[in-house]
Amino acid sequence: MALHYEKRGKIAYLTIDRTATHNALDPETVISMLAAWEDFRDDDDCLCAIITGAGDKAFCTGMDLGTTVAIMTGARPPENEAEQILASRPEVVDQATLRNFELYKPVIAAVNGYAIAGGMEIVQATDIRIASENARFGLQEAKWGLFPLGGSTVRLPRQIPYSKAMEIMLTGDLIDAAEALRIGFINRIVPQHKLLEEAKNMANRIIRNGPLALSRIKESVIRCVGLSIEEGLAQEQILGREVFHSKDAKEGPRAFLEKREPRFSGE
Repeated sequence: MALHYEKRGKIAYLTIDRTATHNALDPETVISMLAAWEDFRDDDDCLCAIITGAGDKAFCTGMDLGTTVAIMTGARPPENEAEQILASRPEVVDQATLRNFELYKPVIAAVNGYAIAGGMEIVQATDIRIASENARFGLQEAKWGLFPLGGSTVRLPRQIPYSKAMEIMLTGDLIDAAEALRIGFINRIVPQHKLLEEAKNMANRIIRNGPLALSRIKESVIRCVGLSIEEGLAQEQILGREVFHSKDAKEGPRAFLEKREPRFSGE
């Protein structure tokens, strides 16, 4: 399979495995990725996901030009079931790459190499980004007369300084891991052989916390981006009060007083 999906305890792992194409996304991989995100979203016992690429060269280099892009642009007709699904339901690509998918659980990107075009846009949709020393990031669509339609013109200027976001999108030049860290696009850099270990350590720190709190914190951040201060605070109040009125909100302080680890139920 071109996408490996497994769950170990409370952590889900998605690994894009098309190393011959630098982990570019063909129709079968896109469809498998959407199914994995849907399963992760709907599994109440799974609290955090890690997405990475196979090998040590690329995280993901976006849509496969010969298959996915060719089908979506009408350059050639679909030749199999997966291609027919993409031709009839192009929104599947947006959902699989988290451009248009409602997911209020933490997602960690373990960037093991090139994250270009749609690959960088997947990273933009994650919450915490850990990169190997050889990671490279870029949006090269303009070089080919294309548009970075995976959310970059909306997300990237909100995640890093405006002028740097524009430089990345308008020049199509790549930036290395050190520059990505400097501008705040990623959280940290680690050696390649420690990448998944670091991502797993981060996930384990996250899943010890209250599931409902995690979900509502992420939801509040997403919903409040772009709102006025007054509107954002009102939305935060709604989501925050739901957490404060939960069973978990009682369990946390009780565990603190009893000097034990809390036993959260997500309720």
